[in-house]
Amino acid sequence: MTKKKTDRDPLKELLWPGQSVELLKALHILTRDGAINADSRRKLKQVLHLVQLLRPSLDRLFDENESPRLADLGAGKSYLGFILYDLIFAPKGRGEVVAVETRGPLMEGAEQLARTTGFDRMRFVSGAIAQAKLDGKVDMVTALHACDTATDDAIRFALAHDAKVIALVPCCQAEVARLLDAHTRHPLHQLWRHPIQRREFASNITNVIRGLYLEAHGYKVRVTELVGFEHTMKNELILAERHQLSNAQAKGELAALLKQLPAHPALVADL
Repeated sequence: MTKKKTDRDPLKELLWPGQSVELLKALHILTRDGAINADSRRKLKQVLHLVQLLRPSLDRLFDENESPRLADLGAGKSYLGFILYDLIFAPKGRGEVVAVETRGPLMEGAEQLARTTGFDRMRFVSGAIAQAKLDGKVDMVTALHACDTATDDAIRFALAHDAKVIALVPCCQAEVARLLDAHTRHPLHQLWRHPIQRREFASNITNVIRGLYLEAHGYKVRVTELVGFEHTMKNELILAERHQLSNAQAKGELAALLKQLPAHPALVADL
């Protein structure tokens, strides 16, 4: 007796219940026919997995706040902002998503899409992260693949706006690698002597410093893999939640680490 074949819909298995297919078409993640290519599938899987990781923090913010505010920095085409709004903010009927991006035409296109889809609690700010200022507090800050020092600008923005939750997926950390290139006589020089190892070492130490810096400012930090390396090499998620105003132990550990290094990011210049 032959088994009856069942029709599988890979896209349906990937999407959340009730997720807008029309929105994904408008974002050009899906084709007009609702199909998806391998590159778009990887991108969508990253964003949906990040939303899943952020959901517990967002649920707590909605429990604590009548109208929580999320700022997505270095937003690009606002994939993350739109999908967060579609899956979490729209069903709850409250809260605001603000996208910040330096490329004005991308913000204009995103603003038009928000009007078309009726996402009336989305705002779009054209400008660099370092210069962006929003009135009042921001409850959560996200920065997905903000390149090089833009991730540090996102951290400064989050601290300036008293964010309770910060979610960072860093990308292309080049600042410390450039600085280390000049230090050829340091006792630890072998850690960065070869260019490929210098890039990897500098990338890792930059994210270690970022995590400790956030801990020193009172955040509880979790560093984890976003998705598998088969999807992207830029897959380190730094998720921080505010628990206290400061942490003297973390600040001491950060200072001790910095003393061992000949170069460190401008983020920690205040230390």
